[in-house]
Amino acid sequence: MAGLVHIGLAGARGRMGRAVSEVLDRRSDVVTAARFDRTDHPDLSVCDVVIDFTEAAASVELARACAETGGPALVIGATGFTPEQDAEIERAAERIAVVKSGNFSLGVNMLIGLVAQAARRLPAAEWDIEIVEAHHRMKRDAPSGTALMLGEAAADGRGHDLDDVRGRLREGMGDERPVGEIGFSAVRAGGIVGEHQVIFAAQDEILTLAHSARDRALFARGAVMAALWVKGRSRGLYGMQNVLGFQQS
Repeated sequence: MAGLVHIGLAGARGRMGRAVSEVLDRRSDVVTAARFDRTDHPDLSVCDVVIDFTEAAASVELARACAETGGPALVIGATGFTPEQDAEIERAAERIAVVKSGNFSLGVNMLIGLVAQAARRLPAAEWDIEIVEAHHRMKRDAPSGTALMLGEAAADGRGHDLDDVRGRLREGMGDERPVGEIGFSAVRAGGIVGEHQVIFAAQDEILTLAHSARDRALFARGAVMAALWVKGRSRGLYGMQNVLGFQQS
């Protein structure tokens, strides 16, 4: 049928892969052209876009394969990338369109904007920032990709790179908390879908901005939205802020 978007799904057997499959199967404007896992090698030429929910190393390999043939476009939802792996994705985006995001939720992307604004207006000398996230017991990377996105928004709001102000794991007798540090805490337990809190704490008041995910379907719907958006886009690296119109492409 004319006008249908042909979408491939990498990591189809995983939690998010199954959720994306259900969303795709309910839509009449897409065709699921391929479902595969990270060890498979499908014919990518049948896809307009591939949605990838595997893991960092597999995502890099897939991005290379897509870039070598000039397509398809990619939507990457995997997290836990090293700086070197991020650089590989950026190189692939010089040849194809890539949407890469640690979170495909509309609410989380609204939260990112609010965090940046709060950090811009609450001075570091008076307000500490702590990010607390919780996920299911099977999640391997910590902090989560979403927590890092929130940390980047907070750091950017204060005119810093996150690497320069990110706090490390606290254990034992450490030094006094540095002014301007952005701290992270991670919980891994049970079947928690995703909880994120950004705490701005002064001596006499606390502001908490938070998001709670109740169903993986919300992330799946966002990923499919990104796939429809990125089809036909010019090469480059995009995020959900672009897809939702919060940032210009």
